[in-house]
Amino acid sequence: MQTPRAFWPAWAARLQHLKLTPFAAWLLEAGSPLTLLGSQVLYFARPFIGGEQMEALARVLEEDDEVLAFAHFLREEASA
Repeated sequence: MQTPRAFWPAWAARLQHLKLTPFAAWLLEAGSPLTLLGSQVLYFARPFIGGEQMEALARVLEEDDEVLAFAHFLREEASA
């Protein structure tokens, strides 16, 4: 399995395409108390939605440091 950071460029590109990068970065930073709950929902739904990327996203949402690092990554990608 790839590390979650390996998926970050693809996620950032998708958010950029949907023009949701600033909103997603803001939501990650502002919603940090709820990210753990979001990760648990993704783990619970894994049998139904599956996928390596969903598990990677759940692992990112579990760790506050990773959430903030991904938000920073999104902001850097948006400004590039």
